[in-house]
Amino acid sequence: MSTPPHIIALCGSLRDESYTRIALEQALDSAAELGASTALLDLREYDLPVFDADSRDVGDADRLREDVQQADAVILGSPMYHGSYSAPLKNALDYCGFDEFEETTVGLLAVAGGSFPTGTLDHLRAVCRSVNAWVLPHQVAIPSAYEQFEDGALVDEKLAERTAVLGQRMVQYASIEPDPASFESKQNVGADD
Repeated sequence: MSTPPHIIALCGSLRDESYTRIALEQALDSAAELGASTALLDLREYDLPVFDADSRDVGDADRLREDVQQADAVILGSPMYHGSYSAPLKNALDYCGFDEFEETTVGLLAVAGGSFPTGTLDHLRAVCRSVNAWVLPHQVAIPSAYEQFEDGALVDEKLAERTAVLGQRMVQYASIEPDPASFESKQNVGADD
């Protein structure tokens, strides 16, 4: 990529003191250190009613799609809710599709109050494959979040390093030549809409 990539992070947490948002900001800082332009898309700043396939262009849906489409790579971050990812992030992703994600590099970050947020990461990976995004093998899972953050920063050294590497990999692979379309994307009924 001749020009520095534009990396965005989509935060699936609406909490004011969100650990997910803090970790995403740290990943974006790491990407910026390598020359990328970055932006955090905070879903609290978008008017996105519950998705209705008959009303795709309501509220800030067009703005969200445009913001995602302009990115060379996207980090999806979510707290773990009931073993999966958050409803605000699901709602935002439902407004998007192939136009926004096909052949786009995506990184994943999940935060849990308790155990490892494996289900969150697995479910996000499946969604990304269904819209033919290219998902980085490197991902960030932050368990027991209340123990990992202090004064608005991720303080666990290993997790902070893993988060920084996510930002670096986003820059490194923003322009990767994607594999042929995934099986999941070919089976996605939304592909023909």
